[in-house]
Amino acid sequence: MTTCKPKTNTYVALSSVLGLLIIGLISTLIHFANLRTFGLWFYLLSTTILTIVILLLLVKMMAGYKFISAGKEKIILKFPLRRLTKNYTLDQVKVWEEEKVLANNREFRQLTVVFEDQTSFTISNHEHENYSEMLAYFQKKLAKQHVSFIVKNSKPKRK
Repeated sequence: MTTCKPKTNTYVALSSVLGLLIIGLISTLIHFANLRTFGLWFYLLSTTILTIVILLLLVKMMAGYKFISAGKEKIILKFPLRRLTKNYTLDQVKVWEEEKVLANNREFRQLTVVFEDQTSFTISNHEHENYSEMLAYFQKKLAKQHVSFIVKNSKPKRK
């Protein structure tokens, strides 16, 4: 069974950036409480921006923390922060697609899978381990649910 989990390096890097942002927010608040060398608008603007960026980064980290296992004709999604596990059979996969983007001479690849109950998940080669094995599994077992196969074999609707 192939399991995709978040890369440790990604979460260490995001956590260190998050820590630096929190240190910046705390030092800005301490500076405001003790020194007040800048105008009030500076403190309001900087703390607002830092708080919004911190919250967005936290949400991104929490939403991306998931484990996907595929094998033995089933797919298991685990969301540890929500204490939720969803089991699907391969018949419940509605469609899947791999997107490729070339940026700064690096290829970013993202696999999106949609199930019949409209639940979807996305994994990428830079944020998850075993991405290529998961992609190979989908190409082997679910070739008919790939977007290009569906578009190629669909008949145009007549009016």
